[in-house]
Amino acid sequence: MLDYKFIKDNLAAVKENIKNRNMTADADIVVELYDKRTALVTKQQELQTKRNENAKSMKQKLDDAKRAELIEAGKKIKEEVAKVDAELAEIEVKLEEAARQIPNMIHPDAPIGKLDTENLEVKKVGTPRKFDFEPKDHVQIAEELDLLDFDRGTKVSGPKFYYLKNEAVFLEQALIQYALNTLRKHGFELFITPDVAREEVLKGIGFNPRGNESNVYAIEEEGTCLVATAEITLGGYHSGEILDKAKLPLLYGGLSHCFRREAGAAGQFSKGLYRVHQFDKVEMFVYSTPEQSDELHHKLREIEEEIFSGLGLPFHVVDTCSGDLGAPAYRKWDLEAWMPGRNGGEYGEVTSTSNCTDYQARRLNIKYKDDDGKNKYVHTLNGTAIAVGRAMLAILENYQNEDGSVTIPPVLVPFCGFDKICPKTKK
Repeated sequence: MLDYKFIKDNLAAVKENIKNRNMTADADIVVELYDKRTALVTKQQELQTKRNENAKSMKQKLDDAKRAELIEAGKKIKEEVAKVDAELAEIEVKLEEAARQIPNMIHPDAPIGKLDTENLEVKKVGTPRKFDFEPKDHVQIAEELDLLDFDRGTKVSGPKFYYLKNEAVFLEQALIQYALNTLRKHGFELFITPDVAREEVLKGIGFNPRGNESNVYAIEEEGTCLVATAEITLGGYHSGEILDKAKLPLLYGGLSHCFRREAGAAGQFSKGLYRVHQFDKVEMFVYSTPEQSDELHHKLREIEEEIFSGLGLPFHVVDTCSGDLGAPAYRKWDLEAWMPGRNGGEYGEVTSTSNCTDYQARRLNIKYKDDDGKNKYVHTLNGTAIAVGRAMLAILENYQNEDGSVTIPPVLVPFCGFDKICPKTKK
């Protein structure tokens, strides 16, 4: 959430930012409500002064008539205070609700555009493999190797759920161990987070818990939701707290199940493991001072690049355009791995990392005490270390062999306990 005064003082820029993000939000109503609140706070303070003066006068020696006059005045002041308090409380709710619709500002270097096709490639690592046979997509590979069962997943749980089987179970655990060990090497404190979070935490992070546009599963009558990412649970970890500046930045890594409705996400690019309702993910989350956040954003991206370079997967990095950022992100980089089975060979997103500045911290009320003694909002950042399904997809497609087997990336072999997944011998 942006600061109310910032919105008022930079109204034209805020409106342009909303336009560039291809979003709908009313900055004018925020300013209107903010001005009303300011006027009511001033009136509230004036009434408090009058009430104090009235109480002070009551302590003096007074005749009955004067005392009665002051008592009557005190009653009127009390009524006015109650009226202003009620008005102010109502305005506060409307103001916060309107301000929460305003997206974060955009980094000046982020490209302006409406669609992900307007994202800007900033780096390319590795060369897509040239196959001397017709490569298969990961669904065909996994089914032939008996690694995935989407049909029974659908039968038991519904569309976009699946059973992971045989060597794929070890491959998933290997990817998780590989990512966690990488984060540990970089000084991250590691967590396994809850799979459920309160709705107010989701709202603070920037997720919409309810309605047709919501991407999360709400738990009826509980005021909670299944988490779509450990960003939610790690971001809520310090909600309502004042952090010790000397301990910043805090580098957290969280393993969680992730649940997403993926409403409206159909089509060829949603095939198989690319877009499912449940998957495992290791997420990075950082609390920092404003001065640290830009450098830390680069650090998170470098860790993502290290992980996928270590897996030997070709990828490129894109600077996400304004219309594809999402409301909380000030700047976001996506890492897209080469997927030979995707539309004849294309890059597909496997990780992202965002600097959300103080946007989430304002909503979750997370501060630190600065050297001047004042409490200020922290900056928050997040990044995917490994989203297991998409990483597995990329491995199956890039490391497939003509005989139907799949070679395991060398960095994962110690965790898997095998270096190749071979076709099963038919009984």
